[in-house]
Amino acid sequence: MKITYRGDYALKAILDLAIHYGEIVTIHDLASRSDIPLKFLEQILLDLKRAGFVESRRGKVGGYLLARPPAQIKVGDVIRFIDGPIEPIDCLAKDYSGCHDIYKCAFRKVWQQVAEATAKIVDGLTFEGIIRKMKEEEAFLYSI
Repeated sequence: MKITYRGDYALKAILDLAIHYGEIVTIHDLASRSDIPLKFLEQILLDLKRAGFVESRRGKVGGYLLARPPAQIKVGDVIRFIDGPIEPIDCLAKDYSGCHDIYKCAFRKVWQQVAEATAKIVDGLTFEGIIRKMKEEEAFLYSI
């Protein structure tokens, strides 16, 4: 698994919308705060909208907002939607047929464990959890 720029930007966009949950965020503010090129962000937000992660509002006070609470959006779901499966190597896919020695591969079980560990982390992490950790770290830094 490799997180692409598109995946990284999608995660940043959803995090920004989660931080501003309940507010309508303009694409310009989101792009500026998240350091995402505007044209690329437009494409990503369209995809995230189609997938049901975000909603858009038109008009003078238009912009974007999360389609559901940050506690209901898992990091793993966004990664899979944008970048595909979590597996670190193609041979872990159920329909993979590129290797003739797939069951004798010495590393297959290792990669399977890596995929399971990674999935456990990203599927157990919501955007609400990320915000909570950010606040805890911020409080710790200021309490020194």
